[in-house]
Amino acid sequence: MSASPSVTRSLFDAVRQIAGTAGGLRVPLAEVRRAAAGLSRVPRLLLFDSVLSRLGYRYATAVGFVWGFVFSVGRIERRDGLWIFRGMPRRTFGRGGACVGGCYLTDRNLSDDVLEHEAVHRRQWQRYGMLFPVLYLAAGRDPLRNRFEIEAGLEKGGYL
Repeated sequence: MSASPSVTRSLFDAVRQIAGTAGGLRVPLAEVRRAAAGLSRVPRLLLFDSVLSRLGYRYATAVGFVWGFVFSVGRIERRDGLWIFRGMPRRTFGRGGACVGGCYLTDRNLSDDVLEHEAVHRRQWQRYGMLFPVLYLAAGRDPLRNRFEIEAGLEKGGYL
């Protein structure tokens, strides 16, 4: 994913403004703040929905595959881009199942609603990559307050 021309232009302007202050030119504080705001977008461009996050998603999917192949004693299938590993022992996942990258690991929790819920988690993995588990834990263990569970749908996930 590449930056849009307006984002690139604003970043260029921000760097030029900050560089101008180093040369002794006086730049109003409001312009410096606006320039810094442009620079604060850089981490988001690099980390979210980026090549880096996609690499993290692929790595997590590989980990999910290994985990699923080692512990699954049930059927393995692919539905709507999500690899589903059935027959996982309870100790190998939390709650009703776990989405790791593009893999859903569960014993038998496979309703259409749950799979829609897990598809949203798959998209979250794609967006955030390896930051997703850190952000998920930071959002809290209570699914009713966890922003990622709320986004995926509490009812579809079986929390309500």
